Amino acid sequence: MSDSIPMTKEGYDRLQEELKNLIRVERPKVVQDIAEARSHGDLSENAEYDAAKDRQGFIEGRIKELNDKIARAQVINPSELNTDKVVFGAKVTMFDVDSGNEVTYQIVGEDEAEIKDGKISVTSPVGKALIGHLIDDEVRIRVPSGLRIYEIIDIKYE
Repeated sequence: MSDSIPMTKEGYDRLQEELKNLIRVERPKVVQDIAEARSHGDLSENAEYDAAKDRQGFIEGRIKELNDKIARAQVINPSELNTDKVVFGAKVTMFDVDSGNEVTYQIVGEDEAEIKDGKISVTSPVGKALIGHLIDDEVRIRVPSGLRIYEIIDIKYE
């Protein structure tokens, strides 16, 4: 798979930090845990050894996944975008027609999405539906709870 993965600088930096931690801290620790578990004797009935080997497999898999994502990363700086449409990185303020509330979401990469921080994935139903729309557009979005109707009231790139 060679498709690029869009992400903000913040998301890219977070992946880099996680990778460094796995390589510099977690990997050496699990190797030490395996060595210690081996010293306890019979490996066939050694739960500590099995747990450490499982943890090692997880860490190595995550390192591989992070290396792949970082290699394919397309870092996008929203403040450098000059458009009046909703695109990746936009902070979109919307009026929820049904509830009468305003909500603001930033459209980010899959690894950065955190709904409690107002960050939604570009591949989520809401993210997909917003892409390409302008201020004052009415957007109908099918979400698990049903059909939501939003009016876009502001788009910012910060």
